Parts: sequence; structure tokens; C-alpha cells
Amino acid sequence: MQILEDDNIDFDEIYIEPPVVTELSDEDSADEDSGGKVDNLSGRQLRANAEVVVRKSGQESGMSQEICEDVQECSVAGPSRKAPKRCKKGEQEAVWDDGDITVQDRIFPNPDYSMFREASPTTIFELFFDEEVIAHLVQESNKYAQFCNCNNPNITPEELKVFVAILFLSGYNTVPSKRHYWEATQDTRNELVYNSMRRDRFLQINRFIHCCDNTAIDKLDKMWKMRPFMDLAKERFGRYFREEQCLSFDESMISYFGRHGCKQFIRGKPIRFGYKVWCLNTSDSYLVNFDIYQGNNPRKVETYEKEFGKAAAPLVGMIDELQKKELPFRFYFDNYFTSYRLVNYLRERNYGATGTVRENRIPKDCPVKSNKELAKMKRGNFDSRRCVRDNIAVVKWVDNAVVSAISSCHGVNPITGVGRFSKSEKKGFLCHDRMFSRNTIHSWEVQTEWIGIYPCTA
Repeated sequence: MQILEDDNIDFDEIYIEPPVVTELSDEDSADEDSGGKVDNLSGRQLRANAEVVVRKSGQESGMSQEICEDVQECSVAGPSRKAPKRCKKGEQEAVWDDGDITVQDRIFPNPDYSMFREASPTTIFELFFDEEVIAHLVQESNKYAQFCNCNNPNITPEELKVFVAILFLSGYNTVPSKRHYWEATQDTRNELVYNSMRRDRFLQINRFIHCCDNTAIDKLDKMWKMRPFMDLAKERFGRYFREEQCLSFDESMISYFGRHGCKQFIRGKPIRFGYKVWCLNTSDSYLVNFDIYQGNNPRKVETYEKEFGKAAAPLVGMIDELQKKELPFRFYFDNYFTSYRLVNYLRERNYGATGTVRENRIPKDCPVKSNKELAKMKRGNFDSRRCVRDNIAVVKWVDNAVVSAISSCHGVNPITGVGRFSKSEKKGFLCHDRMFSRNTIHSWEVQTEWIGIYPCTA
């Protein structure tokens, strides 16, 4: 749209949904070995529904009434971006002060990793890719060959294990095409692959490998072909998860160069084209739960999406799937997901929450200084407010830019120092730590190379 190229319009957020799949195919139309052009989007993606959220009204932002009407016409129904209603009937009015929140240190059991200490990497991998998963893939692959009116390939579990091992090897030993592993020339042939399986047998398994029954199509689920395998994987991730208190929720991109209705484009990401996945991880990068974004999720909870939006609703759904929901977990996320309503909801469920937040998502009645006021101050200054009713802290500090954060489990004090370098004075100095406290999750802590401690000049 031409209005998106107008520099006079201050857009807050733009959401693009994956397009509706108009054709069903048993394989991607792109060649697996060559791939397609990553800089092009298909016509179905360009015709997908989109939602444009403008930061201010037409009069405040200087937009004409005609442009405002165009933005409203191109928008689709989506989660409300208005400030959350803070005071319900029977509740006391929110009161803000400059005090610090009170944090109750609830006992969290230490995770037990005894069963993994003496295990080899192969043994740990087989806990997740076990015999049940292999049997499922073998059954569906043989069934798919008959569905295609081909002879039964009679794939065995042992052959499938070798096939998966070759796929792993191809991730770091790359060749122009998979056929090169069996070439006669020594520069491309891999002896391990060459001696483990015949080339034609590998290509046959690669042709019929399947995860679901093609006669049971769920038209509402764009990931229906992978759904059985995803459910098996998620069940095992939860089974072997050793509960840790600090969990992070964020999005991740899986590179993909073919055609699919869930394929996304995100500008500025290291992987711009592929599948966008919501991930719940521990501080050691263990994947606890995940879900692939597909716009209209067939397994969505309407209440969560209406309350928290499409981005944060998967987090609340994954919390409901935790095996030990009664433990006092602490969740961390960035400003794409954070809202005061979400942090307060998790606090009411006895969970801690911390995240950076966008300025327009801070409650309007919070008297914390605006970003424009703080931007005029030197680096190291900060401002904080506490909601007495909800025991939630809102903090803003000046770094290279103004950073805003909300927390229900980390207070402002004690304020410590971190090493910084001043370009104007060309020397290092000790600056106030604008994080909540030293007890914050260590994945948030910035590992700074100390260049000397000097009197604070910012």
C-alpha cells in the first residue's frame, strides 16, 4: 500500500497473516536441492489480510481524514491496543508511588539432572526420537507410498535411523545435492554415507517420508502434515523438562525456501524468510514448548487472544500445558509481548514476569517520566514507579536510548554499577545499573568488559 511509504504517518504495529492455502499438494513445488528466490513473495502472501495500527489519531499526527479512512479500510479485526482497564468493580483505584516492590522469595526445588549426567549424546537424543516416533514415521511413510499407488517400500526402523543420521550429517557437510555423497570422485563423496545406505534407497525413503495420514486432512490447520510429529515432540519436551524457575518466551525463525502458507518475512532478522515459531525456553536454551505461527491458529484459546493478543496468547497457553503449574515460575519476554495486563495476570497466578515494554503499553495513569523527558538526560539516569495495588514496578532508564521495563518479581534496589565507555570524554566510567537488580535472570545480565572504574559522569 502507498500509505505505508508515507513518512508522515507514525505506524505503531503492522501485522500480516499467512495467506489461506488454496491448493493441497503432497510435496513442495520448489526443488529441494536448489530452492527458490528468497527476495520474492508469492501473490497469495501479498493478498493476505493485514492490520495496520496507527500510534495517534488523524488530528494528532497531522494525517488527513482521507488517509485515516484508508488505513481503517485496510485494517482487519484484531486485538485491541487500548490501555488496559485498570480498575474493576469492587477494586481499589490504582495508586502509584516511587517506592520499590516487595518480592516474596518462594522456594523453588532444584532441578534433578542425575539421569542425564552419565548419558551420551546419542542416548539423550534417543529419549526424544524414540521407538514410538520411529514407528509412527515408518507406518505413515509406507502408507503414503500406497496412497500414491506405488509399491510398498517396506521401510524398516533401522533404515529410517540411518536416513535421519544422513540428514543430520548433511547439515554440516554440505554438497551441491544429496546425490554427491555417493559420487565416485573423492572430493564430494562421504565414505560414512556411502557405506551406510545405497543412494537409490535413500532417495526412495526421501520421496515417501511422511508424518501423517493424507486421507485425514484438517483444512483449518495449515500445519496438519506435521501436526502428529509436532505433538509427539512437544510431549517429550515436557516429559524430560527438569523444572527451572526462570523461563524465557520469544519468537524464532526456521529458514525455509519453498512455498507454504505459513512462510513469513520479518525484516531485520538474521533469517528473514521461513517459519516463525513461538518458543518457551530455559536459560540453558532447552526448548520446553513451541508452536508455529499460522495466523488463525486452530488450537487458539479465544479468551487469551482477546485479552492479550495473538503474540502473547501462545505463552499463556503453554503455561497451561506445564506439568507442574503450581511452581513459582518466572517468565521473561521482550516488548513485542509485554503489556501491563499480561504481567498482572501472571502475578495473579503466582508467577513472576519481567519484560521490556513499549511506551504506549504503559498504563496512562502511571506518572513515570516520558521518553522525551528522559532522552534529554545523560546516560545513567532512570525513573521508576510502583503500583501499590498490584505490586508491579515500571522502570525507565537512559542507555544508548531510553529503555522501559515492567516487572512483578524484581525490584529496583539494590542499584549497582556497570562499566561503560564515554565517547565524548574518551574514557570509561561506572554507571548505575538500570536493570531491576542483580537477582535478575542471568540471561539478561550484560557481560561487560571492565575498562576501569571512574567517577560517574553520566
